[in-house]
Amino acid sequence: MEVFTRWHTWDTARADIEASGAQIDLDALGRAVSAAERWHGDQKRPTGAPYVEHLLEALEVLVRGAGVTTPSVLSAAVLHDVVEDTPATLRDVEDEFGPEVTELVDWVTKPPAGGAGRQAKRAAKAAYLRRLGDAPPEAVRVKLADRVSNVQTLDRMPPDFQRRYYAETITYIVPLAAAEPWFRSWYAAWRAEYAHLL
Repeated sequence: MEVFTRWHTWDTARADIEASGAQIDLDALGRAVSAAERWHGDQKRPTGAPYVEHLLEALEVLVRGAGVTTPSVLSAAVLHDVVEDTPATLRDVEDEFGPEVTELVDWVTKPPAGGAGRQAKRAAKAAYLRRLGDAPPEAVRVKLADRVSNVQTLDRMPPDFQRRYYAETITYIVPLAAAEPWFRSWYAAWRAEYAHLL
């Protein structure tokens, strides 16, 4: 199972993309990375790593793994958590990146839970994940890359979280990969790697 954790900074990502010869608008993508860094600020991941590393992992999955070069998809991957996890709004995203990127970010933004408590949060998340079955393929690719970043090192998380997140990924995310050959293959390898969590 390939792991995508090489791009810790935009400089590294940019250098890799340039060296690969991929036809990607690096200036546009760099603007998205700068906006994500500005909006996320000094947020950290549960592991303590800077939040931007997760965004660059999702980007790395799309570029190095799936071979995606579509500008809107790559920008949306970098911006996919800004509305959910920062003060940025969809209007802010649209003002800077236009309607196409904004639509993709909107599709992958989990709405706030309607009520208090763990059950309400889980129900809202399940509804959001089910809704992704109706998303356009470009938004699905963003979500698949986001989840690859989250599950590729699942063994670093607490055991109870590992089992719950594995089950959620098998139930909601793996079916989304069915129409995406590279993601389908990656998730099959991941599923085998973590089969002990069944």
